[in-house]
Amino acid sequence: MPQLKPNCLNYAELLAQAIALISPTMTAALIIPVMYGNTGDWSWLPYALGTVMLLFVAYNLNQFARRSTAAGSMYAYICQGLGLKAGAIGGWALIWAYLGISMAGVTGFTIFAGKLLGMMGVAASPLLLFAVCVGTAAVCAWKNVQLSAILMLVLEGASVTLILALCLISLSRHGVAVDAAQFNLHALPWSKVGLGVVVAIFSLVGFECATAFGDEAKNPLRTIPRAVNMSLIISGVFFMFVTYVMVMATRGYATTLDKLDAPLNTMAQLARVPALQAPLSFGAMVSFFALCLSCVNAGARVIYAMGRHGLFHAATARPHPTNETPHVAVAVMAAIAFLVPAVATLNHVATLDLFGDVGTCAAFGFVVAYCLVTISAPAYLRTLGALRTRDLAGCAASLALLIVPAVGSVYPVPPAPVMYFPYAFLAYLAVGLVWIMSSYRRRPEIGALARTDLARVYSRFQPERLSGAGSAAAVSSGDGLAPDRA
Repeated sequence: MPQLKPNCLNYAELLAQAIALISPTMTAALIIPVMYGNTGDWSWLPYALGTVMLLFVAYNLNQFARRSTAAGSMYAYICQGLGLKAGAIGGWALIWAYLGISMAGVTGFTIFAGKLLGMMGVAASPLLLFAVCVGTAAVCAWKNVQLSAILMLVLEGASVTLILALCLISLSRHGVAVDAAQFNLHALPWSKVGLGVVVAIFSLVGFECATAFGDEAKNPLRTIPRAVNMSLIISGVFFMFVTYVMVMATRGYATTLDKLDAPLNTMAQLARVPALQAPLSFGAMVSFFALCLSCVNAGARVIYAMGRHGLFHAATARPHPTNETPHVAVAVMAAIAFLVPAVATLNHVATLDLFGDVGTCAAFGFVVAYCLVTISAPAYLRTLGALRTRDLAGCAASLALLIVPAVGSVYPVPPAPVMYFPYAFLAYLAVGLVWIMSSYRRRPEIGALARTDLARVYSRFQPERLSGAGSAAAVSSGDGLAPDRA
């Protein structure tokens, strides 16, 4: 069976994919004001808590990533622990998540491209800017995944460097004294910290995307787990630092931080470096482009993996004969990433509102996938005879912590239209469940196809996978996949 291009992504390029999908610039440019509206001077704290929470999820995810890997790995991981149908549900949820975040990239690109063009006295239609962003991302994803990764590393790296430079300039203006207001326990809004953690976790989702490139990574059992962990740690520390500086820098300004639509530009004004405004807007624009590109790449590989197993049209599982990329799946992702924002814009939805809406919707897909892979981890380890007490504790802690964003998304009930988003996601999930169950019922052969393909993964990593007393039993049972629990 044709394969994607092997051994073409090194550790730095995998890390770039993950950080680009988390998009530190997105949080600095648009999300920190939302956080401030919830938790005020203590806005750095939810980012610290959210990072720790997701490191528990990463602990469970890496139980798989250290032992085997393939394209669309989170889908494959859930298959290994909970069976093919549960894996397909997880993959279906991930497609929703990556599509939503890709649209956040498209709309964010359009917002900052509009600001840059406005500085030059030029007006451009949002539809045109949508097309430029998605079209360019689709060409890069179609052409070469390594080119995409290097481009994202350069773009996001340049943007983050600019933001850090602005923060250091702001700190130099305020001196080295600690901003005591951000550590005043009497002012800590305990009742709103949970909602702040929801915002923080939604800022950090996407750290797992390195697992989608299992067929293309160099030394994947080492580089992918490292990329998963480091993308979380780097982004979490960055968010805490930038939030601390931004809250301090904008204190006393005529407009409070939660009302600013371009907080980085305001910081540049207050730090007396207005010349940074245009570079910061450009950095944000290209960062949002990198976010769109990363999601198109990651989502396409989930579609590709599920297509190989007969759940989507066979064309989605055919790599490009020259570029060795999942070009049909890339085209599907790109088309939807353009059409949904375009239709919303034609129905008079503001681009900034659309940015928030698609990002919020995407979060539901990530939470479902994270819960499924967390439950899968101990089941998978048990088949290997490698399950330890601390693994069960890690699973329990991860699930308990994931309740925070799951509940915080729906209670207290948010205003319209956000209150309807969970129902839209549940409808999407129901459609996927019906499709998956009917596919296995109508075409029993696709189960055998999936098991054969995943067994190929196990054979590639047999030495790493087989360890402990239970390993022989796991292999002798057949393909090592868990029986379907869905």
